[in-house]
Amino acid sequence: MGKRRSPAEEAEALRVSETIDDELRREREAVRRKRGKQLKVLLLGQAESGKSTLQKQFQLYYSSATLEQERPSWRPIVYFNILKAIRMILDELDWEYSLSPTSPSPAASHSGSPSPTSPSAPLPPLQLAALRHKLLPLVASEDALAAELSGGVTLARGRQGVFVRSGWQALTSAHRQWPLAEDYYASRALPGHGGRQTAVTGIVATTLAASAEEVDALWWHPAVQALLKGNKLKLEEYAAFFLANIRRIAQPEYLPTNEDILHVRLQTIGVTEHAFDINLGGTNYSWNLYDVGGAVRPFRHAWVPFFDDATAIIFLAPISAFDQYLEEDPRTNRIDDSLQLFTAICANKLLSSAALVLMLNKTDLLRQKLEAGIKVRKYISSYGDRPNSYEEVSEYFRAHFIQVHKRKDVSHRPLYLHYTSMLDIKATQSIIVNVGEAIMRSHLTKIGLA
Repeated sequence: MGKRRSPAEEAEALRVSETIDDELRREREAVRRKRGKQLKVLLLGQAESGKSTLQKQFQLYYSSATLEQERPSWRPIVYFNILKAIRMILDELDWEYSLSPTSPSPAASHSGSPSPTSPSAPLPPLQLAALRHKLLPLVASEDALAAELSGGVTLARGRQGVFVRSGWQALTSAHRQWPLAEDYYASRALPGHGGRQTAVTGIVATTLAASAEEVDALWWHPAVQALLKGNKLKLEEYAAFFLANIRRIAQPEYLPTNEDILHVRLQTIGVTEHAFDINLGGTNYSWNLYDVGGAVRPFRHAWVPFFDDATAIIFLAPISAFDQYLEEDPRTNRIDDSLQLFTAICANKLLSSAALVLMLNKTDLLRQKLEAGIKVRKYISSYGDRPNSYEEVSEYFRAHFIQVHKRKDVSHRPLYLHYTSMLDIKATQSIIVNVGEAIMRSHLTKIGLA
């Protein structure tokens, strides 16, 4: 047995223990003071409504250092977006022109790439077949890259794509090994470090670099542009941006820019939490922002546990989606689905005390579609003979959401409404400040401090 401590030693040990406890208590209190008051904000909306892009805008404005740390992780996501777009183009071309999967003869290969400055140099369908043949090895990596990024997450009914849960960045070795973007660049310059990315990402990067000219030629080919203009080829929203920038993205030292990260399409499953320290009126507040994945209807039950005690809800409705239908229910127009979902939120008693913000999103895409001559009444018969202008269409959708709020909101709370385009950094961050102030006013009023 060890020697028993004297009363003096026992007293000294107790003093040291109490000192440590006091120090830990002060540290916890300092953290609480630094973090400030806790606010819970939910981002809700259907798939592809812009929730994740808004979360990235919050991160860019309030916590840019964390976005910098994540930057290398977005590289394979950008690659996946490009592979999917190329595959969709090739599938549509094969449908239109019955391109042969067999290898074309050398004579069929083109000697130059058409560009946006020279659209009047059409290539014959035989040369489209040559492009297809050269790009097949690149497209063949899509499923392997998706499986790696999804970390084994799959959905029922064989839905393709990348579906990620919270913490997906840890699946990429780039994020684990390079805490800052400059470390990523430095690592690539060191002998033996160029292969630290995952094997699949490395293969895709190498193949993309070797195929950049063919990808560029495919994108600017008159046949592809004609299919786009005629609305026969419907690519996802990110595609034009990435394919037009393919030569930059295909560079070996490529690292995604803020604009690249805002453009990527990444479907989330479940709930992703982000904490931001925000100072408003001299008081620190910790915003816990919950990006609630709405990829498909069956996953919306994941929202329920986060309804209780929410400070605010930011609901995103993509009003550019009037000509689109749900992937899981091709009979349901996406505008109708947004209205149904917004109705459920307004009528939910668990959310009755939360401030309500409505963002009618993707106004830039709405303008593009209307300017291209796509008629709203073709997809929404109730629009009738109203002018097919941005002002009329946007006001029509706005009126419908306001009507839902007036009729269904259980607490008759105010509705803070904004037209938004999440890809416009300056405009969106101005709206973020306004939304933050509105949420704080509502919160202070609710607790009796305003």
